[in-house]
Amino acid sequence: MFKDQIGKQSTKIKNVVERGAVKKFAEAIGDLQPIYFNEEIGKQSRYKSNIAPPTFPRVFDYGEIDGFHLPVKGLIHGEQTFHYVRPLMVGEEIFCYSIIKSYVEKNGGFGKMGFLVLESFGEDVSGNTIFSSTSTIVISEAVRKVLAP
Repeated sequence: MFKDQIGKQSTKIKNVVERGAVKKFAEAIGDLQPIYFNEEIGKQSRYKSNIAPPTFPRVFDYGEIDGFHLPVKGLIHGEQTFHYVRPLMVGEEIFCYSIIKSYVEKNGGFGKMGFLVLESFGEDVSGNTIFSSTSTIVISEAVRKVLAP
């Protein structure tokens, strides 16, 4: 279904690690470490700044991949992993993009399921990778029928 999409990349989109968004995100996930929002603690840390929680990149915009569209409903978030070179600093600009890594289909108890793997990246203004993530999206038989040409 998505085999012709493998290797396609989105345009890079500028995101900002905003202080207020980091605080709201930390509150929403119940992780109230002071390094995320207390400016004095941030300045005293080894990073000399507040940092964002490890899963914060979920809120970033990764751009659009031409010709690639998924429905809003019915998808299953299967798995996601993050790899960091360094933490995200509050206030910095991050340029994010995604690449369609792979797609496979398997027969299961609920029909044919699709497994779409996306790799996403965040770079600093100099183009250095700060983080990458790999996400698996499970596409059920019902959604596959909607997407089928």
